[in-house]
Amino acid sequence: MRNIDAADEWLEGWTARIDAQAARAARLAQRVAGLSAQARGHGASVIVGANGQVVGLDLDERMYDLSPHELSEEILAVMRSAQQSLVDLVAEEVHDTVGADSETGRAVLDGFTRRFRAPAAEDSDG
Repeated sequence: MRNIDAADEWLEGWTARIDAQAARAARLAQRVAGLSAQARGHGASVIVGANGQVVGLDLDERMYDLSPHELSEEILAVMRSAQQSLVDLVAEEVHDTVGADSETGRAVLDGFTRRFRAPAAEDSDG
């Protein structure tokens, strides 16, 4: 009977740990879904949403002095900076919920880092 009782206790503990882990992962998903990040450049300000999409773009009068190419480069640079800030915010949420050393934490951080890697890393790829 002791072996059955021990197995039942182990199973209950394992189930409780899995349930707690699932709850932390759900909390992480909810918190990440509400994130946004902002970056400012020389005349441009960009806000990105939780998926890195641009949800706000403000340009000031300094943009009139730029060529179309310079304008697009400035907007893209500020957008990338905002996306990098988003990665940092996600890392904080991962740390606070599931832990950066957990499988879930590593997967989430890896996904955001690969999607929004620094421009220098992008330049070296191609």
